[in-house]
Amino acid sequence: MTGGVVNLRQARKARERAAKKAEADENAARFGRTKGQKAREEVDAARARAALDGHKRTPDDEA
Repeated sequence: MTGGVVNLRQARKARERAAKKAEADENAARFGRTKGQKAREEVDAARARAALDGHKRTPDDEA
């Protein structure tokens, strides 16, 4: 018949763990970013803010 005795509770939990891991990997691929990517985006945002702030008009520039 079969190769051995299977604990159904353990098999069910292992199957559920595998499903959660697959979903987590899919979400990480879809939404996740590496630490380097996050740092690069932060630097780019800071540079854009600085450039925008550099072009702001002050009240004494209006005259």
